[in-house]
Amino acid sequence: MPVTVGRFLKSCADPLRLRLTSGGTGLSRVITDRRVQKAGLGITGEVDSVHPGKIQILGETEVTWFRNQPRDRQARIADLFFSRPMSCAITGASLPLPAPLVETAERRGVPLLVSGLSTSDLINEVLQGLERMFTETATIHGVLMEILGVGVALLGKGGVGKSECALDLVLRGHQFVSDDVIHLERRGAETILGTGDDMTRYHMEIRGLGIINIRDLFGPAAIVDRKKVEMVIQIEEWAAGKEYDRLGLADRRMDLLGVSLPTCLIPVSPGRNLATIVEVAVRNYLLKRRGVFSAADLVERQGKRARGSEPE
Repeated sequence: MPVTVGRFLKSCADPLRLRLTSGGTGLSRVITDRRVQKAGLGITGEVDSVHPGKIQILGETEVTWFRNQPRDRQARIADLFFSRPMSCAITGASLPLPAPLVETAERRGVPLLVSGLSTSDLINEVLQGLERMFTETATIHGVLMEILGVGVALLGKGGVGKSECALDLVLRGHQFVSDDVIHLERRGAETILGTGDDMTRYHMEIRGLGIINIRDLFGPAAIVDRKKVEMVIQIEEWAAGKEYDRLGLADRRMDLLGVSLPTCLIPVSPGRNLATIVEVAVRNYLLKRRGVFSAADLVERQGKRARGSEPE
C-alpha cells in the first residue's frame, strides 16, 4: 500500500500533534522516501534543492526568513517552492504561517501541515512514523521457534500437531517465540522478523491441557520475543497416494513478504517423532549453509560407482 500524505496524516496526527492548514486536495500525493528534508535554501526560491517524494520540514529559520521578505517577493518565493515535486511540507512549534505560504500551498494542491512539536522533535517523530509505515507486514497462522539459533516457522492445518511439536522442542532446550499467530515484518531485502501477538505472548494451546504459559513453566530462557525467520517447515497429515521427497534434493521454497525462504514438507503419521525430524531438518539446513549437501554427495557417489569410477 503506498504511503500517501493522507495515510501519513491519519496515522501520525496524534503523536505528531499535526493539523492540516491548507492543500487538502493533495492528500493523495505519495511519500516515496522514508527520509525527510529540511527545506533550507529551497525556501529562498533561488536553489532547486527539493528531492521528489520527500516531506519538507520548514523550521523557525526558514519561516522567519520568509516572513522578513517583502510581500510581493513572498508570493513569488512561495510559488517557486510549492511548484517543486515534494509530497508535503510541515512546520514545527505551531509557528504562525505567513498568508502567502498558506494561500500558495492551497492553490498548488500541496498539503501544508503544522505540528505542535519543536522542529528537532518533529523530525525524529516523522522519521519513526515513516519507518513504521514503510515496513511491510503480514500475519500468518503457525508456530515460531528458535531451533539451534535458527528461526523456524512451523506451518500446517489446525490440529496437525504444530503446538505439540513446539512443546517437545522446548523440552529439548530450544526456544519458543509464538503460537497460533505470527506477526511478520520485512526489514531490508532479505530479512523477515517474526513475533507473537501482544495479548497471547508466551502462551501456547495444547489440546487436552488448554492454555499454558511457556515462560512461567520453563523460565525466561525458554522464550524469545522476536526472531529472524530463516526457514519454514510445513507439516501435513500423511497421504498414502502422495509422492514425498525421499532423497532431499528438491529445493522447496516459500515466499514470505517477498523473501524466498527454504522450506521442508514433513508428513506426519502415527509413530513418527515429529520434534526429532524437525530438529534434524534444521541441523541439515545448517550443514547446507556450510556447503555440506548429504543427499547430493550420496547421489554423486552412486553415479560414480555406476560408471565404475569408484571402488566398491
